[in-house]
Amino acid sequence: MSWAATIKLRLRIKLFHLMENTKIIAYMKPSCGWSQGVRSVMRKYNLDFEDRDIINDSAQRQEMIEKTGQMLQPCVEVNGHMLADVSGEEVEAYLLANNLVNSTDLEADSPTNQPCADEMDAGAAIEFR
Repeated sequence: MSWAATIKLRLRIKLFHLMENTKIIAYMKPSCGWSQGVRSVMRKYNLDFEDRDIINDSAQRQEMIEKTGQMLQPCVEVNGHMLADVSGEEVEAYLLANNLVNSTDLEADSPTNQPCADEMDAGAAIEFR
């Protein structure tokens, strides 16, 4: 095995172990553009995460408010670090910057930075990535 291949293999093994020990909790609405963006990023990188419904479960909503000090969502907790009121793009940037995922050419399966349908301007164009 070449030196480059050995290094690449070691990095993949290290990343696998990092993700195996990564705990992600996402506090989100069941159907919201921002929440769908976060879910799309999780699918893109095949990440296991707890999807906590803050609309139908008041205990989850209260936990999110207590942890973040605010009521906006989605909020994503990664290994104890809270990302409050974030888009899927912001979650992805955090995961990449902290080497929790490797960059990929795969596309997200839905927009990662789009508001809930009831918050969109009727005349605004929808941008898909």
